[in-house]
Amino acid sequence: MELSESELIDQKSDELFQILRPDGTLSFPSSPLMAGDMHQAYRNMLLTRILDEKLVALQRQGRMGTYVSASGQEASQVGSMLALKDTDWVFPMYRDLGMVIQRNVPLEVLMNKLFGNGKDLSLGRDLPNAFGWRKQRIFTLAAPIASHLQIAVGFAMAASYRGEKVVTLSSFGDGATSSGEFHVSMNFAGVYKVATVFLCENNQYAISVPVTRQTASRNIAVKARAYGFGGVRVDGNDLLAVYSATKDAVEKARRGDGPTLIECVTYRLGAHSTSDDWKKYRSTDEVEQWRKRDPLIRLRLYLEKSSSWNESADTKLRKELETMVNEQIARAEKIPPPPAETMFSDVYAHLFPNFVEEEKNELDSG
Repeated sequence: MELSESELIDQKSDELFQILRPDGTLSFPSSPLMAGDMHQAYRNMLLTRILDEKLVALQRQGRMGTYVSASGQEASQVGSMLALKDTDWVFPMYRDLGMVIQRNVPLEVLMNKLFGNGKDLSLGRDLPNAFGWRKQRIFTLAAPIASHLQIAVGFAMAASYRGEKVVTLSSFGDGATSSGEFHVSMNFAGVYKVATVFLCENNQYAISVPVTRQTASRNIAVKARAYGFGGVRVDGNDLLAVYSATKDAVEKARRGDGPTLIECVTYRLGAHSTSDDWKKYRSTDEVEQWRKRDPLIRLRLYLEKSSSWNESADTKLRKELETMVNEQIARAEKIPPPPAETMFSDVYAHLFPNFVEEEKNELDSG
């Protein structure tokens, strides 16, 4: 008996799409990415991991503010960015360090942001992970969970009204799917066939709450069905699967055929943030089981099997990236914080008289 269209959609949202297996072999005849693209992706994924581990250590040493780790989710972040054009806009969440790196934000600019020093383009006003750079078309996020989803939808609609073939991609965690903002955004995007890709990085926990405790749905991808469009489950530790699924969704959106919900099934190897103790709500055995599916190891194994990579090349790349990261950290730490008067910059059209007077008194006394 043939399945109906709705049954086929449900079936697709239940299956876990995978191209690159954990052992580094392909389940498809060939890779959807050229060798050069995969080498660059591996480089950016490795840079993300090295930088992420350094930043956690810096916070532990009291040298920077609260930090949200990305380790374990590099394939979801880098793979999805590979599918976008430079003219498309990204609406990331605070964990998406890999997206920022793949989107070619200079490391110097990123480090100034993370330290909130005097050369930080946002003048030290944001949390370290509150990413946002107009030049790279990365929309500045806000801390409240899922608050950027509806902005991504509205932005895509505005671009459509202007005749621009722009696609927006909004990323979020599994916890965000239990929010009202998620429902509103998905519903609106479905009704108006908005050119938005919803990318859920399902890392299994909303801080300490497992995904099974926050939704009765059998998965997250199937939720798209209620809003009238398709959802797909992807192995989020498989760079090739994430890229392929996102590319299909982006092309669909650009044609005017509406949004897609992509559930990247992945895992955060570290804590929710540096203010969190993951050992209180999950076991070491669970974490170690997921380490065996590490997206970096998987891609490296594939490159080695394809004879385009080896241990010597990997060691050399690691040393180069570690040196580059350490140099940028040293530079960023030497830059003093923004001057106190910058707290009023770009805030008021005209400063209140008492502000002007206080500034004058400060200068006179200095």
